[in-house]
Parts: sequence; C-alpha cells; structure tokens
Amino acid sequence: MRRLLKWSLIIGVGLFGLSLLLFAGLFLWASGATPRIHSVTDYNPPVATTVYTSQQKILGYFSKEKRFLLRLEKMGPWIPKAFIAAEDREFRQHPGVDLTSIVRAALANLEAGHVVQGGSTITQQVIDALIMDTGTSYLLKFKEAVLAYQLDRRLTKDQILTIYLNQIYLGEGAYGVEAAARTYFGKHADALNLAEAALIAGLPKAPALYNPYENPEAARSRQRYVLRQMKANGMITPEEYKEALNRELDYRRMADPTWSRAGYYLQTVRNRLLEEFDRKRVYRGGLKVFTALSLSHQRAARRSLRDGLRAISKRRGWRGPVKHLSTDAFSQFLQKTTHATHGLKKGAWIKGLVTEVNARRATLRLGNETGVIGVESMEWARPINTEIPPEGAPEIRDAHKVLSRGDVVRASVVSQPESAEAPWRLALEQRPEVQGALISIEPETGHVRALVGGYGFSGTQFNRAVQAQRQPGSAFKPITYAAALKAGYTAASPLVDAPVVLQGANSRTAWKPRNYSLSIRGKVLLRTALVHSINRATIRLAQEIGVGRIMDQARSMGISGQFPRNLTLAIGSLDVTPLALSRAYTAFARDGTTIKPTLITHIQDSWGNTIQKTEPATHRAMGSRTSFIMSELLRQVVQDGTGWRAKKLDRPAAGKTGTTNNQKEAWFAGYTPNLLATVYCGFDDPRPMGKYETGSRAASPIWVDYMQKVLSGYPQRRFSKPKGVTMAEIAAQSGKLAGSQSGKSFLLPFRKENVPEKVDTGEAENTRRLKELF
Repeated sequence: MRRLLKWSLIIGVGLFGLSLLLFAGLFLWASGATPRIHSVTDYNPPVATTVYTSQQKILGYFSKEKRFLLRLEKMGPWIPKAFIAAEDREFRQHPGVDLTSIVRAALANLEAGHVVQGGSTITQQVIDALIMDTGTSYLLKFKEAVLAYQLDRRLTKDQILTIYLNQIYLGEGAYGVEAAARTYFGKHADALNLAEAALIAGLPKAPALYNPYENPEAARSRQRYVLRQMKANGMITPEEYKEALNRELDYRRMADPTWSRAGYYLQTVRNRLLEEFDRKRVYRGGLKVFTALSLSHQRAARRSLRDGLRAISKRRGWRGPVKHLSTDAFSQFLQKTTHATHGLKKGAWIKGLVTEVNARRATLRLGNETGVIGVESMEWARPINTEIPPEGAPEIRDAHKVLSRGDVVRASVVSQPESAEAPWRLALEQRPEVQGALISIEPETGHVRALVGGYGFSGTQFNRAVQAQRQPGSAFKPITYAAALKAGYTAASPLVDAPVVLQGANSRTAWKPRNYSLSIRGKVLLRTALVHSINRATIRLAQEIGVGRIMDQARSMGISGQFPRNLTLAIGSLDVTPLALSRAYTAFARDGTTIKPTLITHIQDSWGNTIQKTEPATHRAMGSRTSFIMSELLRQVVQDGTGWRAKKLDRPAAGKTGTTNNQKEAWFAGYTPNLLATVYCGFDDPRPMGKYETGSRAASPIWVDYMQKVLSGYPQRRFSKPKGVTMAEIAAQSGKLAGSQSGKSFLLPFRKENVPEKVDTGEAENTRRLKELF
C-alpha cells in the first residue's frame, strides 16, 4: 500500500511537472509572436492618404483600405463608451483577458454544440487583427490570450482602445470609426451623437447583418442593445438613453471629392508623391498632404476654360447630333431617361430627343417632360469648319437646317418651367473636341492656386497642363527679347520689319517667315516689334544676338528639352508644357528670379508629424532691371497690342499672346503683380482650330475671364520699379527722346545709363522729357 502510494505520488509530481513544462512551453510559444508595439504610434495599419486644399478642405483620398487614423481624444465623447459597453464592459479592469467571459462563452458553446458566443476582449480582438491567422481553435485562442495579456502590460488601456477603434472593420469598406462615421452618417467621428455612436458600436459583431443601408431594422435592434448596455453600466443617464432611443437616424455618406473637385490637380499631386515615396506609402501610409490649391481659384479656372473651349467649338460650327434614332427606338430611349430632369438647375446640361421641328424651334422630350430649343440659340450651328470672322456671320433663321426629328442632342437649361404644363427652355450645346489648359501661380510664393488640364477629367485624364508638349509661338518671344536686353539692346533699339528668306529644312527649300497681319512696317522700335508681335523683326533680332543667347536665356528660366538650333526658336518653335512656360514667366513677374511652382506645401504622417516641407526654390534668370523693363513692355502689349482684351481688368497687367502656324495652338501667358496665369488651347492631334483662332481670340478671353473672377481677392498693386530704371518719352519713328514736333511717342523704360541722349529738335532743354511712371 505504501509502495503504491509512493509511486502514485511520484507519478503525480511527474505529471504536475510535465504539465508545468507543457504550460511553460505553450506560454513561450505563444509569447514568441508578441507584436512589436511599444506605444500607440508604433501602430501603422494601411491608412488612406488624404489631400487637402490650402484652406484645409479635403481634396481627395488615395487608398487601398478606407481608414483614417484618429487619436482617442478626437473621437468624441460617445464612441469609446459605446464600444466598451458593446464589446468588453470590463475592459478597464481585466489584464487583457476576461476569464469570466471565457468560461461563460465556453459553457454556452458546449450547451449549443457549436460556437454561439465569443469571450474575446477588446485587447484580444486587437491581437487577432494585428497577428493574422490566430484562428478559433482552443490552442490558438490560448495563444491569443497570452499575447493579449502581454500587450496589456506594454500599453495603456487608452492606447489599446485607440488601436482597436482605428483597426476594426465596420462594413461598407470602412475600417475604423472615422471611416464608419463618414460612411453611415456623413460626418466626422467627433460629431457623432449618442444614437449614432451606439449604432456604429453595434456593427463589429456582424457588419453585414447590421448594415443600416441593407438591414435598417436589424441595425436599430443592435443599436438598442448597445444603449441598454451603456445605461446598465452607468455610462449614460436614463434621460440620455430615452432620448437616443427615440432619435431619428439620417443615413448618408460623406461625399468623396476625389477626382471631382480638381481631378487634374490631384493627379499631378499623386504623381509627385509617387516620385517621392513608394506606392505602398502613398496608398497605405496615411499621409496628410497639404496643397497650395485654392478651391475658389480652381472653380473659376475650370469654368473659364470650359466656357472658352465651348466658344471655340461653336465658332467651328455644328458637328451634328450625338446620335439619331429611328421612331421605333423612341420609347426605349425615353424609358431610360424617365428622371432626367430631376434636380436640374439653370446652366446644367442634359441629353434630349428631338420629337418635332418647325422653323422657329425644336421640341425635345426629356424623360416624361418636354423642352424647347429656340432657333435663336442655334445661330452658331453652321456646317462644321465654317469660318466665322470676328465681325460675325448671318444668323440661322430656320431650325430645320440644324435639327431633325429623332436627333439626340445636348442642351443647357435656360430656365425651368413656370408651371407643370410649361416646357423647359433650353439652348443647343455640343461637347468641344478642342482641348486646353489653365495654370495659375502666385509669383511671390510659387503656390499653384489652380491647375486644369482639359475640358473635363472624367472625359480624359491626359493632363495638358503638365504633359502636353506644344509650341508656344509668340508667347515665347518675351524670352527672346529678354536675351536681347541682356545683350545691350534697349526698348528703343531699332529693328527692321522686312521680308527675309532663309534656308529651310534642307538645301532645296527656303523659309520665308511672315507676320500674321501680312503687313510690312519697315523700321520699328524693339518695343513695337514685341507689342505687335512682328515675326520678321524678331527673326532679324535673333540673327543679330545669336540663337545661343536665346537658348541660354530659356534654360536659365527653367525651360529644358530639345531646342531647335535655328532662328525658328526666336518665335517659339520649341515644345514646352504650359507649366514650364508659366515657370519661365515668373522671372518677369518677380524680380528676375524664377520660382519653382509649388503644388504640395507640406506633408504629415498619419499621426500628424510633419515629415516634409516645401521651401521656395528660386533661380536668378536676369537682373531686376531687365525684369522690370520686360514687364513694362508686356504691359504695353496689353495696352496697345495683341493682349488688348486684358485691359478689361482695369489694373496693371502684362502678358503675351501666342499663335502657331495655321492656328494649331493658341496661348496667353500673363500676370498682374499678384497672380500669374497661362492658358493653352488646341487639339490633342494638332490641327487647325480655325483661321481666326489666335491667342488673342481663343486664349486671352479665357485668361481675362479667370482673372476677373479671382483678382478681387487681391489688393490693387503696381509693378515695383527698381533703382536704376527710369521712364523716358521716346519718339516712335526715330527712337530718340521725344520733342514737341516728334509726333507719336511712347513712354518707355530704360536703365539710366542707356537713355537716348539725342533729341528730335536739337533743343534738349525744351524737348527732353524724362518722366517717372510710378
């Protein structure tokens, strides 16, 4: 008996020892996978990158998972309480594992014969989320419990809760409470009321089952459970419980502005980010990217460019209906457009079916409603490529010449019906084929306030503002003239506008440059050659100073690429992007230094720490006196030359038009002391836009319209004249100081040492009239 007892004791001790060793081994095995999280900032899940405007408004997101990190104190008062009540009411007390809950869940599961209840704490759910494949087996659950215990010792309760509330999946592609708040209630987490927070807190148990969009009753039932738990645990008062229980819930998604507000700008920002960071960091790193974009400028730029391109399109003529339907297809088309007029406002576009045409108007069906297009809105709809001169053309007086029954056409809303029986008043429209770009920069800071790269981002993602390499034509000439000023020329230097014949592309061809007006002026001042964009005088100037000087000047202003090593460079035969030309013009708008355009001002990581800040990058391209003289000459381009439309601004403005051969491209690059903008227009497959579509007619109205919309936000300023520059009255014919008998004269800027000394009449004391402009 004693021997049996002895062996029983030995075996018992041995088994106990083996059990301890087994438990120790299991504990060590489980501990080996403890996540390396020592603080909440070590937590780096996939998080959406958010891009902001200069006014801190959200411009868009780049993401693989819809998640936005928030610190606990930024989640509002109800979210933490609601989740603790719903998921782990003893969260603040237990050491990461709640043994009571585990036992209770185990008994319930044994009784049911399958898993009906979980005993995982919030800490265990964090472990399950951060270490994949912990599974549901008892061995893996043991591992999960050990890791939860160790994590509880490493982090504070608030840190664990912060990770949980940012990590958890809550349905509809939303990860974390901030994404859920935006997805279900169209607001940020800190703005959720008690009723809304309780509904979101009920989602983790079964996000699909309790999805309020799919199963509103189930979602509300789960919400009531969470509210009861909050009341039972003293987290809310009976009054708060009753109020939340009776509160109506308004489910709505927060609008996603990505690609809709400023698609081309956002695309450029994304490409810059991908140049700086790897793809994973951009799409999963939760960066906060702050841009220089102004929403008011961007909206104005988009409207002005679209209106301008539509005007060019209409001057080209009517391309015809979107399509033509047989009578048999009418009902099918109308059935698809039953609610076509819902929410339409003045100016909105719509597709309609022409059902009747007479001389004075066309009748359209818009779903269940009717609209009319008067012949007066068809005056532009002549056959395609009909040249419309500046003075206009005869009006179309019969709608039959434009539309037929069965045509499907685009129309804009002129006015809504005054009664249920009245028709919509519409105007005929067509989507332009011609494209364009507009970039706006503040010269002082380099901040890009607006960037539009085409008629519509949804239609084409080719970004003409930064990707289209096009010839700028005469918009390049200011660079040629800046090179001449640096070479010793003055605003009054004589040039010759006369026929010139040069060798062409090969020895058997000749190049005979012409002026747009075809006129020959003879001897002209440098000022006049620039103001009136005289090609032949500019070519002769380039012959005198050499193409090399022009290339050097262009490179110093930030233009790179393949330069044509011939005289065509002087009048803009190289290819540039609108962004590159804008950067070059900053040298004129500033003190002779170019500034690199800034789209991204600074970047923060997912927790708000600044990791990159853009500093202004400037380069001296010319002296400040040369810069001012060029600005004054370009101001005279606006006052007396091809940029005349910009006089509408009624404030100091300088700029230059550009038109290439056969009107394939049209440009206007111009600036005020506060703001610079460049406009480009042209087809993607370069072809003529029309005989009269010059930089003055096609591009400068867009520039003017944009500037009129935004310049009210800037104070009135003049161009600042540096020391060493004076203004002198110069005779237009002789280029000498003007006298009483000089006739036409110009007030021109000079370096003080370069002011012409000779006078027209020989009476210097009476005729020399140096005037200070400012």
